[in-house]
Amino acid sequence: MATTATAPAFTKSGTKAAAAAKLDKAVFAIMPENHELLKLAYNAYLANGRDNLAQTKTRGLVSGGGKKPWKQKGTGRARFGSSRNPIWRGGGIAFGPTGEENYSIKVNVAAKRQALRQALSLA
Repeated sequence: MATTATAPAFTKSGTKAAAAAKLDKAVFAIMPENHELLKLAYNAYLANGRDNLAQTKTRGLVSGGGKKPWKQKGTGRARFGSSRNPIWRGGGIAFGPTGEENYSIKVNVAAKRQALRQALSLA
């Protein structure tokens, strides 16, 4: 077992305790060598707690647009089959969020433990 370090301890009422707390140096005395690992673990923590709420309507979800706006030939205008086309006002959104995006980030267990040790050593 690794040697221990001491830290001031306090009681529930907030007064200083008589005995100091013993901390394992294998956990609380690591010099953070890999700052990218800490950042990865922090970003993964935030991303995994993220709710996926944004959602837009595609051209199939917008109501209306069942009738062809004008005939195919003879008007001189571009051919269109629906007034809910994404380039039309009132049309659907072409590449908006669907609500099914996955924002989670996986961190290996060993990397997560090492990042936690580094964070506890910094505190």
